[in-house]
Formats: sequence, C-alpha cells, structure tokens
Amino acid sequence: MNDSQIVDSSFTAIINATIDKIDIPAWCFGLSEREYQGCSPAHIAAGFTTAPDGKRMSINVETIGGSLMVQHYVETLGQKDHLILDSNSDVFTPTGRTTIHVTWELSAKPIDDGKCEFTNRVRSYGTDEFMSFLARQGIPFEQFRIQRQPASIAHNQGETPFFAASIERAALKK
Repeated sequence: MNDSQIVDSSFTAIINATIDKIDIPAWCFGLSEREYQGCSPAHIAAGFTTAPDGKRMSINVETIGGSLMVQHYVETLGQKDHLILDSNSDVFTPTGRTTIHVTWELSAKPIDDGKCEFTNRVRSYGTDEFMSFLARQGIPFEQFRIQRQPASIAHNQGETPFFAASIERAALKK
C-alpha cells in the first residue's frame, strides 16, 4: 500500500451480455443522472463534460462516510472493456473542504458465451492538501485511513452489482 493510499477496494458482479456488446466508456459518459442515482442511495448527481485538455470527464456527486464528494473523473484509459478515470475530488466534511485523489477503474472480461465478469475497483489517496488538512486537526493519517476504509469499501460493494446491471441494460439495447 502506498503511504498516502486510503483504500483499494475491488468487487465483481456478473453482466449477462457478450463482451462485444459491452462499451463501458459509452455507458459511463452517457449515464443519466437517474440511472446513476439508481446505483446507490448515496449517489446524488452525475453529468459529463470535457476537461481543459479535451479529455472526457464524468462528474459525480455522492456521499461516502458522511462526507459530500464531488468527483471530477478524467478518462485516462478508454477501451470498450476497460475504463480508468482519475479525479482530484472535492470532499466536504463537517470540519471543512479538502481534496483526495481517486482512481476509478471499471473492466469486463468474458467468462462464457453470454456472460462477463465486471470489476469495479476504487483506489483513493490523500493529496498534499488533504495531509495538511488532517495535520491541522491533529488527526493521524493512519487513524483516518482505518476509520474511512469500512465506509468506502461498503459503498463500492453496494454499487458494484447495480453498475453491472446498468451496463448490462445498456449492452442489451444494442
């Protein structure tokens, strides 16, 4: 684990569609707000735009562990069966606003003729700003990490089957 890594969480679910019908980037950058909200009770809003460099960007607003997060996910890898997004996410806590870095990785691999295994992996890291934020409050990073992991892991575990179902619906529309 990286010294600034908060969590590395990965869960899988089945998509009942062939790999050739799955297009994770098209799903992600076309995801309606209602569909996003249906994937977790913690999901508030979603949209998409472009980053200043022209790369596609997914904007997600959610609450995790009692903190409101605004994620600015920029596409760093966009293959039909594998999408990696990176975000310096705003985190609004009861003690103020800060940022953490989040890498969100979604992938699918065929497991038989009509099914794929979907993996939803989320890794988060403390930014320099975040480390200063904790230090000003006298909170040791390790203590924060231990307290944050259960909420982040539970969130990922809960949303993974709903993301898989949403990707499946998109794949079967083709």
